[in-house]
Amino acid sequence: MSLLRSRIRDGDKAAFGELFDECSKAVYNHAFRLTANWSTAEDVMALTFLEAWRLRGRIDAESGSLRPWLLGIATNVARNVRRAARRHDDALARLPRGEEMPDFAEELVGRIDDAERLAAVRRACGRLRRAEQDVFALCVWAGLDYAQAAEALGIPVGTVRSRLSRARKKIAAEAEPPAATRQVLGDRGSKKEDIK
Repeated sequence: MSLLRSRIRDGDKAAFGELFDECSKAVYNHAFRLTANWSTAEDVMALTFLEAWRLRGRIDAESGSLRPWLLGIATNVARNVRRAARRHDDALARLPRGEEMPDFAEELVGRIDDAERLAAVRRACGRLRRAEQDVFALCVWAGLDYAQAAEALGIPVGTVRSRLSRARKKIAAEAEPPAATRQVLGDRGSKKEDIK
């Protein structure tokens, strides 16, 4: 892995292509969970790899997988995309109203089998502080361990643990989720296991 890191840091496009092949699905899935929109998730994934290429000189040659680094970038990119979308929506809301066109995106999203479950979890997550949302998304949905999430967010491991614990308690306090939603939350049944 350190050879791949060095090659990418030195601007080797083929090595960066290998990184894309290895991690693009994980970055896309993470982006989809953060945005709940296929198209936006594709944009976030593309912007993540553009940003990773731009930041390649900062890669440490002596470390493990670049997946946590990429997911950290994706988390920031998704936040920026959401902020830009809110600004865009606000600007459109100020325009004079014309004839409304039906929104076919709602129909498409309705076809996703687990859209209801994801929506319920996203609503609960939306009530969390931004820092707790980021840790929850990286540890529970993307499957990073505490150390990888800490690396991705640039914070101590203890901070990751405490934020994740608070996030899970807040989501559990919202209401007892049905079994299907517990699966999306990353609940491992009645056992209290740490993410390793």
